[in-house]
Amino acid sequence: MLRKLVLATAIAASSVLLSPQAVNAFELSGAWATSTELCSKVFARKGRANQVGFTNFSGAYGGGFIAEANRLRGKSGNCVIKSKNESGQTVNLVVACASGVMLSKIQFFLKVIDADTIIRDFPGIEEMNVEYHRCRI
Repeated sequence: MLRKLVLATAIAASSVLLSPQAVNAFELSGAWATSTELCSKVFARKGRANQVGFTNFSGAYGGGFIAEANRLRGKSGNCVIKSKNESGQTVNLVVACASGVMLSKIQFFLKVIDADTIIRDFPGIEEMNVEYHRCRI
């Protein structure tokens, strides 16, 4: 009887850990540009490690960003992801960013359209948003 109770408790605990929300978390990692047609003009593989980086004139083509496990990289700055919360199709990010001149803490929202398309919303400015597409580099 005790053995069945322990087994039932273990199953219940594992089902909480493997809830659909955790399993279906949005995967932000990758290179993101404002258009898939511009991916090769914004990003390039460089160096011995063949890592994805920015081209020299990436800003002329709308720019983009590279998302990694705990940070976001742009052409002119790096951000560390301090918190990431998902609610439905919205990802709320708080990041601490450093550029050559200053440090800042920023909160922004990403609306997930599909696995390869997101829209960055700017709270308080309804008509301003930027659509990004995942680049396959």
